[in-house]
Amino acid sequence: MKKIIPVLVAIVLIVVIGAVAFGGQIIEKYSYSKERADLDAYFGITAEDEIAIILQNEVIEEKAKLIGSTVYFDFATVEKYFTDRFYVNKEEKLLLFTTADDVIRIQIGDDSDVIYVSDIGNSLEYKAALYEGDILYIAAEYIKKYVNMSYSLYGDPMHMQVYTEWSMVNEAKITEDTAVRIRGGIKSEILTDVAEGDKVIVLEEMETWSKVKTQTGFIGYVENKQLGSVTVVEQVPVKEAMEVVINSIQKEGTVNMVFHQVFDADSNSKPSKLLKNTKGVNVIAPTWFRLSDNEGNFTSIASEAYVANAHEMGVEVWALITDVDSKSLYGVDIDFYELLSSSANRERLIDGLMAQVDTYDLDGINIDFEQVKSSAGTHFIQFLRELSIETRKRGVILSVDNYVPTEYTAHYNRKEQGLVVDYVVIMGYDEHYAGGGVAGSNASIDYVEQGIIKTKESVPAHKIINAIPFYTKVWESGSEGLNVATLTMENQAEWVSKSGVEPVWLEEFCQSYVEFERDGKVYQCWLEDEESVKVKLQVMKAQDIAGVAAWKLGIEDTGIWEVISQYTAGSM
Repeated sequence: MKKIIPVLVAIVLIVVIGAVAFGGQIIEKYSYSKERADLDAYFGITAEDEIAIILQNEVIEEKAKLIGSTVYFDFATVEKYFTDRFYVNKEEKLLLFTTADDVIRIQIGDDSDVIYVSDIGNSLEYKAALYEGDILYIAAEYIKKYVNMSYSLYGDPMHMQVYTEWSMVNEAKITEDTAVRIRGGIKSEILTDVAEGDKVIVLEEMETWSKVKTQTGFIGYVENKQLGSVTVVEQVPVKEAMEVVINSIQKEGTVNMVFHQVFDADSNSKPSKLLKNTKGVNVIAPTWFRLSDNEGNFTSIASEAYVANAHEMGVEVWALITDVDSKSLYGVDIDFYELLSSSANRERLIDGLMAQVDTYDLDGINIDFEQVKSSAGTHFIQFLRELSIETRKRGVILSVDNYVPTEYTAHYNRKEQGLVVDYVVIMGYDEHYAGGGVAGSNASIDYVEQGIIKTKESVPAHKIINAIPFYTKVWESGSEGLNVATLTMENQAEWVSKSGVEPVWLEEFCQSYVEFERDGKVYQCWLEDEESVKVKLQVMKAQDIAGVAAWKLGIEDTGIWEVISQYTAGSM
């Protein structure tokens, strides 16, 4: 017996130890973790003055900043999430916001606690905009003047709940004190505590856990058993921001516009000489104004008789200003950054154009700036905003010529153009060009259609005019490389006849095609004629846009006007 007792004791001890260990494992497995999450890491906070942003129901990567007692967003965050309608000029230290009839101004820096509306200063209780290094910060309270936005600031660590949209949400009450955890599961770290009776927004319901957002902006998980019944609640929207309504000027009916290229007063003859063979044209755009320097000056060959004659024929005159000929005519390379980044230069240019409008009784201004680089994009758009205020005051139409949209021309900002101008004209040609190094159509049907579709992504259809070419290109390929020549529509039939080749209709392009070889060279031409134009017009009709323009008057086959008039009359 004496030998058995120690063995029994040992067995009992082993059983007890095993039971304790097993019990400990059971307790460990089913007990709730009390480990708390690193909230700075959760919010991505790396500096004391950073404020994490919960936008709607998501913690975004960007941070706000607390400067003194004021909350600021950096300009990139403002443009990305709130509004892209602010204009910043770092050299002049200006922050501008343009409405339908005014430019509201803030002088960035120490004087930004004064807001200028119609050039009258009013004090603010905070500095609206300031730089820290190269980063511009704009006060949240100032943004709220122009954007319907609400925000609430919380501490430990600093974070803020921001709303710019409001909707119906699922809401529930917490039924007992509990923790909100980073992930669903009792071993997940604790984000924050919630008490019985606290309300949470239920973002996602799962089998045993639900993703929720607390009243202080923490987004995590609680067990379903600790949630009361879910009710649908309507959030109350904020409607405190200034409402910017820009009423565009629109012509009745379909626009039938033609560009008229003139270089001097002698060639600026009465439009009736060229318009007499047209049909249904209701807008003519003479190339009267050419930029002559980078200070906002331009030359003019406008004519009172021309305008009077056009008006007698029931045709409006939208005079065009361009940079295209500035180098050849004046030896000046137009630098749009230098020209348009200066408030004084923009004002000089606008005042000059409005003087022409007033003097010559113009019906509109057409902007044809084709060499705007991306660095000048924001300044170009601000020029259009400011110009639109003046054209709107006078009741004259503002139209702007644009390339078919590509990633390389995104800085032309068609979205903002579509807001502030009356018509956006797509130059639906030059699909293949001399510098491109590849022969091809000047305006294939896919090119035209996609240009309209892509523009409609940013611009209302009733503001879009698609321009068609009254010319095409002849491509010559040989041992010396690829050369290209322009072939006008009026001379096209003669050229085809001399080629001795019967054109072939290519459905892919919706154009007739000519190709032949002569003297060791291959010639190719995608023709522009009544049939190709008709298909383009059918696409334009299907896209329900404002109308058609044509480049240019005087080089067309006069029979084309019957086709165009069918489109504008709605009989196509």
